[in-house]
Amino acid sequence: MARRIGRRKALSAGLVALLLAFAGRPAAAQSDRMTPIRVPDQPAAITLGTGPLPNATAPETWHQQYGSRFARNVTVATLTPFLPNPKKATGTAVVVAPGGGFRTLSMENEGWDVARALADRGVAAFVLKYRLNPTPADLPGFERAMAEMFSSAATRPPRPAPDRMATELAPQIADARAAFALIRRRSAEWDVDPDRIGMVGFSAGAMLTMATTLVGEDARPAFIGDIYGPLSAVTVPPDAPPLFVALAADDPLFGSGGYGLVDSWRAAKRPVEFHLYEQGGHGFGMYPKATTSTGWFDAFVRWMDMHGWLKPKA
Repeated sequence: MARRIGRRKALSAGLVALLLAFAGRPAAAQSDRMTPIRVPDQPAAITLGTGPLPNATAPETWHQQYGSRFARNVTVATLTPFLPNPKKATGTAVVVAPGGGFRTLSMENEGWDVARALADRGVAAFVLKYRLNPTPADLPGFERAMAEMFSSAATRPPRPAPDRMATELAPQIADARAAFALIRRRSAEWDVDPDRIGMVGFSAGAMLTMATTLVGEDARPAFIGDIYGPLSAVTVPPDAPPLFVALAADDPLFGSGGYGLVDSWRAAKRPVEFHLYEQGGHGFGMYPKATTSTGWFDAFVRWMDMHGWLKPKA
């Protein structure tokens, strides 16, 4: 693929472990243990048809932590619509990509809660449950595997070259492309303008959002939100969509890595808005916190409104 992701975007084992450790973590109750729960009913979820994840044998399982629900061992991708009241519908849509280090998905804090808030603003939101890298089927085994990953974080293997990123995230990018194709195919039914479909991602979901933008071919997001994802420099295509970035300065993963992504967008003369919050850590999502990072969603909505995406298209 011609479009390439910047050199520091590829995942390493240590980075994946850290992403998982902090994904969806609220201000309080950080010592909450994982508690297994049954797979919740998801009657509105639509199978995307990208097939089962190759060589995955463990069934999809869910657990609760930090008062929120998480999925793992997702082998079949789905898209769940959260549609606004028709009287409030703007015609704009957003694909929501939760984070979790590509080992789990913060389905509630970074998925459903975001989608409901967008729908309340008249935006059709679609939560993407993308396929994940396999983990042990039992929860104790999963916790042990993550502990082993933490212990190896200090000796990370070399990061792959940027042209391997598309290969490493191939299943997830395929899921994102299928999501955009489905929304466009059913746009009349869902009262969505096919030219006004954006994407917002959190942590690993932000990585997927950027990968979808740069190497997702026919996905073509109209705008994108990168919420506490890596901010390494990338090669920006001339038609890159407007970009919204939110990050806490005390983010233990990406708060000290520079802001090359923002600089890349500016150098390419593409629209970009960057909110650097003094505090908030990683994984704040929709959790109510005492830090100003809680205001990221209102800022994102105002940014969308400034660009006209909250106004019905004439």
